[in-house]
Amino acid sequence: MSAAPPAPVPAPAPPPAAERTRATADGYRPGRTLRLRVEARRQLRRRRTMIVFGLLAALPFILIAAFAIGGTPKEGRGGPTLIDTATASGGNFAATCLFVSAGFVLVVPVALFCGDTVASEAGWSSLRYLLAAPVPRARLLGVKLTVALAFSAAALVLLPAVALVAGTVAYGWGDVELPTGGTLAAGDALPRVVVAVAYIFVSQLVTGALAFWLSTKTDAPLGAVGGAVGLTIVGNVLDAVTALGSWRDVLPAHWQFSWADALQPDMEWSSMLQGTSVSVSYAVVLTALAFRGFRTKDIVS
Repeated sequence: MSAAPPAPVPAPAPPPAAERTRATADGYRPGRTLRLRVEARRQLRRRRTMIVFGLLAALPFILIAAFAIGGTPKEGRGGPTLIDTATASGGNFAATCLFVSAGFVLVVPVALFCGDTVASEAGWSSLRYLLAAPVPRARLLGVKLTVALAFSAAALVLLPAVALVAGTVAYGWGDVELPTGGTLAAGDALPRVVVAVAYIFVSQLVTGALAFWLSTKTDAPLGAVGGAVGLTIVGNVLDAVTALGSWRDVLPAHWQFSWADALQPDMEWSSMLQGTSVSVSYAVVLTALAFRGFRTKDIVS
């Protein structure tokens, strides 16, 4: 007589969602991993941060020494510029520092802070340990990008702030003389400079987003920083090719000096608005590419 086959054992029901969540780790909260203040403290203590801030703070004093040695600036062949009025007042000197540094000097800190942030972790072989903490990948990028942009903004504010104080001590506080003629009252010039600095920061979002995207693609921080700076220089070169005509309007470099419209008797907004739209559009696309690519990237370092 054959034995009856055993009855199938039903599979256990999956635990409820609440129990699955508790099974990961007691007290685990993704929003509490890699907090902003922890990342900001880490970046602030790095040597390159101190060097960048030190060089930007020293630049106004270098220019003051140059003017003291070379004498009062003289009008160039191409007509008057902000440099020609640099020693007229502290406001003029701050505007001059922005004029001589916006094209390249201020590009480097933004590329450095944004391009070094993720690639340096990969270079130190600590990126996989951060993700094993576990820090969600989107939060990791979000925190690092936020801190990098905050340090970039601090660098962009530091230069004109030091220049305004140093220029006021060296040349006095007074009305801002405009290269095209006329003056701006000292009380009206200060908010204009704030607008100019804010626009410069917005225009540098392209460089920051590009450096950040490259930082998620490479383990070499120098490659991300150098790539962002190099492509920014390429954009400046292309903008100088007048044969491109209206095609230059889609280049962020074409609008990088639109902040000078804030230092006019009647402030113009049209160029700054166009430059803002171009810069923000590029920055959003590049940032989205960084998050999308890093979401499925195989982290081996």
